[in-house]
Amino acid sequence: MRLTEADGKALLARHGIAAPRGVVLEADAPAPDFAGWHGLVVKAQVLEGGRGKRGLVRLATPETLAEARQAIAAIAGPVAVLVEEQVAIERELYLALRVDGTRQTQELLFCAEGGVEIETSPALRRIAIDADSPDAAETIYAAIRDDLLPQLAARVARLAHRLARIAQVEDLALLEINPLAVTRGGLLACDAKMLRDDVANHRHEAAAMSATLEHAALTPLEQRARQSGFALVEMPGDIALVSAGAGLGMFLMDLLADAGLRAACFMDNLHGGPADTTEARLTAAFELAARPEVKGILFYTTLASRPLSDRIDGLLAFLAKQPAPKPLFVGFAAAPSATRGFDVAAATVKLRAAGIAALEDDPRALVRAAAEALA
Repeated sequence: MRLTEADGKALLARHGIAAPRGVVLEADAPAPDFAGWHGLVVKAQVLEGGRGKRGLVRLATPETLAEARQAIAAIAGPVAVLVEEQVAIERELYLALRVDGTRQTQELLFCAEGGVEIETSPALRRIAIDADSPDAAETIYAAIRDDLLPQLAARVARLAHRLARIAQVEDLALLEINPLAVTRGGLLACDAKMLRDDVANHRHEAAAMSATLEHAALTPLEQRARQSGFALVEMPGDIALVSAGAGLGMFLMDLLADAGLRAACFMDNLHGGPADTTEARLTAAFELAARPEVKGILFYTTLASRPLSDRIDGLLAFLAKQPAPKPLFVGFAAAPSATRGFDVAAATVKLRAAGIAALEDDPRALVRAAAEALA
């Protein structure tokens, strides 16, 4: 789940991280009295990035606030805004923490200047850290001390270590502050971009605004998939892909791309995927396959202990009720415990009789068969 800036800063505040004082105003809410505030920054609360370039972040005064809100509404529609007090910034820094999937560790991204497109700056430093290590702050300090004065480098290193711990506790795949403002009173998080693992949402305080916007951004089919217990992302593509688990899905998408095909959807489990959602996934894939631009359906599953016979019988029962609207390509990898009493050969006989376009246990062979048949 992506968090709005307001929800992200509320999260930071719960952990004692300083940010400019601000107020969230719903689209139709009257403005409070901002007398005494030293200028205002008005920010649309949307989940997309690049708000500044789109005119969704505006400077204002209490007298021009209404005009700024109207200008934002003309671009983004009736959205909530975060109104913050302008702060006197002496220097802008960039700081982010993300999960490095390759090394399976946290990575700190740091740049001694803030601004747009910092991620591509040659001055960006990438620092692998262990938030649980008592030496983490020292590791960060050693990596950034050439970019900042010693006292400031030490303060940033301590803050980065705190943020790394927060990212762990809050199950954040990304925590980005741009800019991290150096002010006379200390370091302030003047922006906050966060991405939380969906599977961990139930462990945390509800981020109501973010959840509402996230749900509104889903297509009707994506919404129905979540109600059925799995995640689905629609994409422009040729093949309605039915799989379970992010790793398997990404592997199959790569194989399709190598074969000159594109997946029309990506499926993943929700909350660990405790329930069997095969029928709901097939229903969604068949709905996608009914579209003229989708050429076929590829179904691939792995079985560790669940009987292969149950999965085959379930697939055939579904096809008896709802014939595939496009050619269906089926594959499965089954452990010995799953094929006891009903092996791959028996499954092949049953599926061939049902008119399956292709059947393979090797996903590479299955994708090649689909590419050849649909060429």
